[in-house]
Amino acid sequence: MKKSLKTQIVVLFVGLIGLVFFANWCTNNFFLERYYVSKKEMTLRRIYDTLNKVEDPNDYLDDSFVNQLSDFCTRYNMSAIILTDDFVPLYGTQNYRQQELQGRLWGYFMGIDKSEVDILEETDHYVVQKTTDFKENVDYLEIWGVFNTGYYFIMRIPMQSIRDSVNTSNEFLGYFIIIGLTVSLFLISWMSRKITMPLQELTELSKRMADLDFDAKYTSGGQNEIGQLGEHFNKMSETLEKTISELKTANNQLQSDIEEKIQIDEMRKEFLSNVSHELKTPIALIQGYAEGLKECINDDAESRDFYCDVIMDEASKMNNMVKKLLTLNQLEFGKDTVVFERFDLTKLIRGVVASAKLLADQKEARIVFEEKESCYVWADEFKTEEVVTNFISNAINHVDFERVIEIRIKKEKGKVHTSVFNTGVPIPEEDLDKIWIKFYKVDKARTREYGGSGIGLSIVKAIMDSMHQEFGVRNYDNGVEFWFELDGESEERRETDEP
Repeated sequence: MKKSLKTQIVVLFVGLIGLVFFANWCTNNFFLERYYVSKKEMTLRRIYDTLNKVEDPNDYLDDSFVNQLSDFCTRYNMSAIILTDDFVPLYGTQNYRQQELQGRLWGYFMGIDKSEVDILEETDHYVVQKTTDFKENVDYLEIWGVFNTGYYFIMRIPMQSIRDSVNTSNEFLGYFIIIGLTVSLFLISWMSRKITMPLQELTELSKRMADLDFDAKYTSGGQNEIGQLGEHFNKMSETLEKTISELKTANNQLQSDIEEKIQIDEMRKEFLSNVSHELKTPIALIQGYAEGLKECINDDAESRDFYCDVIMDEASKMNNMVKKLLTLNQLEFGKDTVVFERFDLTKLIRGVVASAKLLADQKEARIVFEEKESCYVWADEFKTEEVVTNFISNAINHVDFERVIEIRIKKEKGKVHTSVFNTGVPIPEEDLDKIWIKFYKVDKARTREYGGSGIGLSIVKAIMDSMHQEFGVRNYDNGVEFWFELDGESEERRETDEP
């Protein structure tokens, strides 16, 4: 996926956090020093306002005043000096700089100081400015002027401490940005993965549902909106499976109804003709042997038992044929509804093979079916079982030579091809297209030997036609293969199911 939601979330949030950090760094780098200077200006003005409240010059010598000024100097790394109206030092910090401050204050008042200054604020009583001490190559923020008592003063704070604070702050912020971005990238990646994994599962689920794979379910859970959406997907999957099954059934029924009226008259005539023909022989046999019993042609018990066995055998064959005719009649007349559903064809075949094992053992035949993987198809499960049963029974009755019956399943292009092969004598080519006709028998003697009526393959044809699927038969040198096809799953769905 070129633009995954996870990537977009990570890029968006990391970008926003990075933008905030960058804006913070720019603000810190370009405006923090100005902000510090502004705060120091306010500090100097506040100290001036506090000291200017003294009304009596003698109070400058009071311990409380001296302590207060010393506290200001210590707290703000400030140098200060107060001079009398005669420029006599009254108070000063850092005695070795008193003369320097006194001389600088004198030069300011006399206008003879040639230092470069940047005046920030000027009133009638004081001046706030930035200046440079060329001896020490240090910039200072100063306030100088005169108190209400007429005494002169100068106070200054070194700018280097401000710049050091700004640089330290910028350095710390740089480390914080690097660590913050790294941690943010990890946390956002983790959070985005927690968000996008259920969405990816829903995307895959919708893809599988588009391929009609209704076994796909949302399993991530959750109580949020995504979890609720997943539950709705699961309900929609169940509803769609049921609806498609109903639609396939209705569509199949519609096609059957259209063809029914066209075929019904012809089928009725054909049915009556075939029944009368097929019942003629067993009825004649029953009548003949019954008359023989009545006339006591043979008096011995063994002969009577033989006559009775023949009558019972022919009656059983007639009963079996009538049942098959009724089944075939229901199929051809469309009275037996075809219900499409999704089921495992492999499981169905295994069940039929297990049921036919006893008959195969009696014929000394070996049934080979090695398919183990589930193979899901869309069809009428009951009628499909009837087709498989007829093919396997037919194979058992005609198996010869090595006496092997092999069943195979092959998936190709959305179809499932199922074949039943038995070793034995191939069907004559001229009879291949006729074996699906009701009551048609290739080898009448052999068919009658195992009780065949010639209806089983007709039932297969009717079932496959009712489901609109392909079927057929082909000869090999060593046997015969019957086959049929059903709708399977799409290629995309099978690829999705593969691990």
